[in-house]
Amino acid sequence: MSKYIIVGGVAGGATAAARLRRLDEHAEIVLFERGEDISFANCGLPYYVGDVIAERGDLLLQTPEKFRGMYNVDVRVCSEVTRVNTENRTVEVRSADGVYTESYDALLLSPGAKPLRPPIPGIDHPRIATLRSVQDADRIRSLVGTGGSVVVVGGGFIGVELAENLRERGLSVTLVEAMPHILPIFDTDMISLLEDELRRHGVELALGDGVAGFEEQEDGGICVRLSSGRTVHGDFVALAIGVRPDTAFLDGSGIALGERGHILVNEYMQTNIPHVYAVGDAVLTRSVQTGKATALPLAGPANRQARLAADHMAGEARAYRGVIGTAALKVFGLTAAATGQNERALQSAGMVYGKDYRFTVIFPRHHVTYYPGAEEVALKLIFRLSDGVVLGAQAIGAEGVDKRIDVLASAIGRSLTVADLEEFELSYAPPYSAAKDPVNMAGYAAENILRGRSTPLLPHELSAELAAGAMLIDVRPPEEYHAGEIAGAQRIPLPRLRERLHEFDPQVPIIVCCKMGLRGYLAEQILRAHGLTVKNLVGGYTYMKMQCEGEKSYGA
Repeated sequence: MSKYIIVGGVAGGATAAARLRRLDEHAEIVLFERGEDISFANCGLPYYVGDVIAERGDLLLQTPEKFRGMYNVDVRVCSEVTRVNTENRTVEVRSADGVYTESYDALLLSPGAKPLRPPIPGIDHPRIATLRSVQDADRIRSLVGTGGSVVVVGGGFIGVELAENLRERGLSVTLVEAMPHILPIFDTDMISLLEDELRRHGVELALGDGVAGFEEQEDGGICVRLSSGRTVHGDFVALAIGVRPDTAFLDGSGIALGERGHILVNEYMQTNIPHVYAVGDAVLTRSVQTGKATALPLAGPANRQARLAADHMAGEARAYRGVIGTAALKVFGLTAAATGQNERALQSAGMVYGKDYRFTVIFPRHHVTYYPGAEEVALKLIFRLSDGVVLGAQAIGAEGVDKRIDVLASAIGRSLTVADLEEFELSYAPPYSAAKDPVNMAGYAAENILRGRSTPLLPHELSAELAAGAMLIDVRPPEEYHAGEIAGAQRIPLPRLRERLHEFDPQVPIIVCCKMGLRGYLAEQILRAHGLTVKNLVGGYTYMKMQCEGEKSYGA
């Protein structure tokens, strides 16, 4: 009879234990969890803080007692594994009853990650909280009841979700982020939509400004000193500046770690030590797209890794393909989602826009416009120029966002092309989509660029084109002019374009612009057919305004 020890009882550990039991009814399985709870919904913690999830018990997907009864697993909570002896195949455990050792035939490590607490002056103040466990959420909920303002430090997923939920609780919220923009998974051109949504709901943003120190005030609140010299105040602080793998207990074990402490594993989630596996936030896995080592602290990959590791432990070898990087979050009335590589990652890898990759930005409705409630989706699709392979996608909107990103994540995972997107047969009925789904439409737009049917121009490239003598034509109808003026443009509505062809000099390049890019494309085809050189402004006036707003928000 095999004996399996699992360290960590949340997403990866609990999944592995349950899978091992299904594969081997007779094995001895011991699950150690340092905290009080196993299999709790850590992704739901910000919503428990915000009282969206009102009952604490709803976060506890399994209690130790239920898990024992269902899976016959020896669950030991409040039991911390402090040392691993890989030579003797034992772990050292510290619990309320003292310190003891436990032997194993195979060991699975799922210790997760812990919040970063850098050595900033004052960071140990009792009114500065992090969010990792249900107990942490309890603490933040208690702090909410003692004050009306909070400073959230960190503009990643947890920081933004905390800012939203604390604002929904009625608190005055300031969100501090050291980088120029929040949520680095999104490109700068897209992120203005989310920053505007936060501001619209009363969240103050302090961007491009790190924290220099924390100081207690006479009223018991916290003064947060920023690198710029500015100060912001809150009755308490929620710290969400990132995580690091919780692997200090592996020192001296011989288990190989990366530079930042991540456990190194192969495609079967095996470490360098025989019979020792690792999964979840603490491991360094690889990117499906690049093959390079990467860390991705998300629940979905952790669960898939755990299932495959358990299979291998039980003798059923299946390889883990790696991660793509697909995520979504709610920001008040908007949903934002992304998958694959963004421009920042591509440029870091040496890829150049216009030479190695391009992107298209479209603004379709999430279902047909004639059915009530159609909401606009901003969808950015990044593709490789050499073969049209989809590299990444980002989408933001009120409805239908996660659906489209999930489809595009599937395409990226199989290295499909923009031509494949055109051929996707996706579900359609008026309340849900259109006969040409936004995914299809993104494929059409990208394929037009690849085949040379459309020459795209980005908003930041416009001034140079105009300085070189190009003519800018705004083909929007007059009723759309109220949305904003396109500086330097001659207004010729699309239906009147053909009757005014005689006004254009074949020697003068033309740039066309509309509201969102589609009518610009139609104008581009008309003018091209008459021998004119034409470029279409990507995303039209809507995308141009998004970029301007992003630059303005940082400048503020």
